Amino acid sequence: MSELRLMAVHAHPDDESSKGAATMAKYVDEGARVMVVSLTGGERGDILNPAMDLPEVHGRISEIRRDEMAKAAAILGVEHHWLGFIDSGLPEGDPLPPLPEGCFALVPLAESVERLVRVIREFKPHVLTTYDENGGYPHPDHIRCHQVSVAAYEAAGDYCLYPDAGTPWNVSKLYYNHGFLRKRMQLIQDEFTKNGQEGPFGKWLKDWDPELDVLADRITTRVECAKYFAQRDEALLAHATQIDPKGAFFRTPIEWQQRLWPTEEYELARSRIPVRLPEDDLFAGIDP
Repeated sequence: MSELRLMAVHAHPDDESSKGAATMAKYVDEGARVMVVSLTGGERGDILNPAMDLPEVHGRISEIRRDEMAKAAAILGVEHHWLGFIDSGLPEGDPLPPLPEGCFALVPLAESVERLVRVIREFKPHVLTTYDENGGYPHPDHIRCHQVSVAAYEAAGDYCLYPDAGTPWNVSKLYYNHGFLRKRMQLIQDEFTKNGQEGPFGKWLKDWDPELDVLADRITTRVECAKYFAQRDEALLAHATQIDPKGAFFRTPIEWQQRLWPTEEYELARSRIPVRLPEDDLFAGIDP
């Protein structure tokens, strides 16, 4: 049990490839075991790639998204576990419609937590990553993912809780992913301008909510992982129903990204070991 182990908990398939994927690929390459846990199957996700918006795809979306996830996991070199809950979908309208019966966001918290605790106690991760209290964005499954992950982090080491879910295990550190940063977008946008091109983030920057800037102040840990950006993009493209290869994300040359912003960012939310901040390694301070 001497190897380092990282568990990344995500709401839907494709989230793992857009949030911390290069970090995971880096640690796999360095000999750590990494497991992605997908809480839902993404069954209610919209088809966001026009080339995949076909009747035969709509009829097999659950099966296709499972295949996409398997491809992405293989590209990143990670282990993968489906927790088995049903995608809640993103409600739209005013007023918002009720969530579908039986969806993940409506499952009693104790049931979801016990299921994740079981996986934690089996895999025994030293580090767990998830979303902050706002879910990264206010999708009900992302917010629930935060709630379940934090509760499971606390419960996994408590022998009084979920005694039938395996031998207790204390996860050393809990991190939140923080990838949606204005400064990063602005740097890339400015690089397009310098090269006489129109950047992909103009509208986003124009409509930016200043309240999101607080996230930059919460960052404690920057992992240098530029070497793995191409692998990240390949994994993201494996989710063909969700990712348009002609979309804004892929307009920025890898070389620019590696030079301008070579890291992925995290917030150390909880730790059971002494830490020194800021960090450049999620495993900092951990002796397996």
